[in-house]
Amino acid sequence: METKRLILNETSYFGAGAIQQITGEIARRGYKKALVVTDKDLMKFGVATRVLEVLDKANVPYVVYDEVKANPTVNNVKAGVKAFKEAGADFLIAIGGGSPIDTSKAIGIITNNPSFADVKSLEGVADTKKRSVPIIAVPTTAGTAAEVTINYVITDEESVKKMVCVDPNDIPELSIVDPEMMVSMPKGLTAATGMDALTHAIEGYITRGAWTMTDMFEIKAIELIAQHLETAVNEPTNLEARNGMALAQYIAGMGFSNVGLGIVHSMAHPLGAYYDTPHGVANALLLPYVMEYNAPATGDKYKAIAKAMGVANVDGMSQEAYRTAAVDAVKALSKRIHIPQKLNEIGVKEADLEKLAVAAFNDVCTPGNPRDTSAEEILALYKKAF
Repeated sequence: METKRLILNETSYFGAGAIQQITGEIARRGYKKALVVTDKDLMKFGVATRVLEVLDKANVPYVVYDEVKANPTVNNVKAGVKAFKEAGADFLIAIGGGSPIDTSKAIGIITNNPSFADVKSLEGVADTKKRSVPIIAVPTTAGTAAEVTINYVITDEESVKKMVCVDPNDIPELSIVDPEMMVSMPKGLTAATGMDALTHAIEGYITRGAWTMTDMFEIKAIELIAQHLETAVNEPTNLEARNGMALAQYIAGMGFSNVGLGIVHSMAHPLGAYYDTPHGVANALLLPYVMEYNAPATGDKYKAIAKAMGVANVDGMSQEAYRTAAVDAVKALSKRIHIPQKLNEIGVKEADLEKLAVAAFNDVCTPGNPRDTSAEEILALYKKAF
């Protein structure tokens, strides 16, 4: 019997108003000064400042680093490492979607493992020896689950690629999953990040490494997303829907972080590197095409996906019928929340498809895909989605 590994946060808080817990935890852990990592928009729209107000009230000293890009770069990380040192900080607070949290992971790892200061050597499974500087992660999107995963993604602009880094030493010490931090997310971002979470759940469920414990997480995540995503998109201030999505994406992360993903992610990463496509949009668009392609290698798992998506009378269906039903349910949800359906709608150039396919085939997520694949077959999928 194969040994399985499960790595999760030490502590997480959930629910409306959970950010109030942050200062008690800082005091309990004896942290002195924070580098707050976020982006300009979250500062401008007063999202990050909600956390800063809690810190101010408790007189917790901090310095803000808000230069993080939507697809964070090697230079973002290097500047962050410098900012951390200059601030004299001893812990990080990451506020945002995957981008600020991923950037914090890289800053925290390099600060305690300076031999990786070039950033590029972190790609893949880096042999770091020391845990990251303590990170408190406060997600403002319901998608990446970066607050509970051991993965992070940094864009290497020089060689135009997204580096996927996997390191148990980077997991945040503390996560604060507060739906009130998510209510100002615009509709398009709510839709894209929600579909990102659905991609995590479905890929984590059918990946080669999936097992009993992670299956339990992923199926629940799919159910919650089917139940709450549309409402969260259409009624941004609906706290029940926001909370449902906040939980769903976290639960999906508990699973996929420990078992890996598949070629939806492999194909989405080069789109982010070449065109700066938001990761959630890339995943959402590609998911139904890849699900269709992977179906023959998934046993009866699409039956559970179809049920979790709310499809009726699944038990009476043939294998072919429930596989089609699962794909159709995902496609229908995607259309209802206005996700682009073709790559040519989001600025992808047909002439680039071949090099995108090679990059996708060489991506770290490819070996987890349930169906054996090749650069040629991935190219055919890109063409179909084009």
